[in-house]
Amino acid sequence: MKVLITGGAGYIGSTLAPRLLAEGHGVRVLDTLLHGGNSLLPVWGHPRFDFVRADVRDRSAVERALERVDAVVHLAAIVGDPACSRDPEVAREVNLDASLALLAEARRQGISRFVFASTCSNYGKMKDPTSYVDETSELAPISTYAETKVAVERAMLGLSDTNGFTPTLLRFATIYGVSPRMRFDLTVNEFTMEMIARGKLVVFGEQFWRPYVHVADAARAVMAVLGAPAEDVRREVFNVGSTEENYRKLDLVALLRPYAPEANVEFVQKKEDPRDYRVSFAKVRERLKFTPEKSVPDGIADVARLVREGVLTDFTKPEYRN
Repeated sequence: MKVLITGGAGYIGSTLAPRLLAEGHGVRVLDTLLHGGNSLLPVWGHPRFDFVRADVRDRSAVERALERVDAVVHLAAIVGDPACSRDPEVAREVNLDASLALLAEARRQGISRFVFASTCSNYGKMKDPTSYVDETSELAPISTYAETKVAVERAMLGLSDTNGFTPTLLRFATIYGVSPRMRFDLTVNEFTMEMIARGKLVVFGEQFWRPYVHVADAARAVMAVLGAPAEDVRREVFNVGSTEENYRKLDLVALLRPYAPEANVEFVQKKEDPRDYRVSFAKVRERLKFTPEKSVPDGIADVARLVREGVLTDFTKPEYRN
């Protein structure tokens, strides 16, 4: 297939692009390069790779980028609560308005596959702390980021089935791990860097639950959807992660202790957190036979080695954060 990855220079996209190329697909990336373009260097000279530097809000650029494409992986977004809170209007333009316009144009051009990157943050706070939420659970978005993702999800699931159009929604767990576009503002990566490089860490609300998935496994999940029969993924929602990979922040600190036994960790108590959820990933395992290959301890080991060996040193660089 020829696959368009919006936001392809980003954390997931720069991991996904070389994997698609290695499997024989063609890849086109549309990205503004807000965080730089170094992440595209590993694929830049590939004969089946091409690049469109544009904003996903640019309708004419999007129209051109979709030409002669078989599938769209829509990753471009203002990602995360802090980034969306800085400018909610821009976040809605990018995450909601541009996503709906991209969806409409893809359908107009007869593109068959459309994979949308959503988030487990859509679940908000689980009502029963002893249970797990799944794809049928009530959505309770509590941030601009999650609200825009839920709005796009609802629009996609409400589409009529025309011309074999196959939209699929992936609700990713919190992502971690080493990527060509490295990030140190994600919980596992940030905790690892802070404890090893700075010897201290402040943890807010250590008792609340989140699920986690490695960035390489996030890319594998996208590929699993693209490779599945259309009837198995059309208008389907899949949580992406592993049920065994639900952790509290205090669990992450315990996993990190062997790497930084002398680090000073301060826990700041929070009685309430609007996002507290353990997620079941049974559906993606059963329906797509997808199981993550990497665990949080694996990701911690990789990031720890990256920090300890000085491969990256200036962790304050803006390109490492959204």
